[in-house]
Amino acid sequence: MGNCGAADTAVQATSAGGGTAPVADRKVFCAIVYALTTSCAWHRLPPCFGVSPATAHRRFAAWTRAGLWRRLHNEVLDRLGAAGSIDWSAALVNPASVRAKRGTSS
Repeated sequence: MGNCGAADTAVQATSAGGGTAPVADRKVFCAIVYALTTSCAWHRLPPCFGVSPATAHRRFAAWTRAGLWRRLHNEVLDRLGAAGSIDWSAALVNPASVRAKRGTSS
C-alpha cells in the first residue's frame, strides 16, 4: 500500500480481538477507503478486497467511534506540515465543522 505508516499506526491503535477468523486491518482499511472514495454502497463492495461488506461496515463504524479518522487526518496533516508540503494560503474552512458563537450580531 506504499507509504501508509500513519494509517497502519492509527488502525492498530483501535483494533480489538473478535470471535471470528480475523481479517487483516489493512485489507479492511483499503476496502473502506475504496467505498468512501467511490461512493460504493457497502453491499456492492468488490470481492477482490477479501473483506465482506458486513465486516467493512462494522469496522468502519467501530473505527469511527474510536476516533480513527480524526487521528489519521491529524497525523497526515502533521507529516505534510513537517515536510513543508502544505500551502496554507489555499486552505479552506468547512463551515459545517466550525462552531458558531452565540449571541453575536454579525
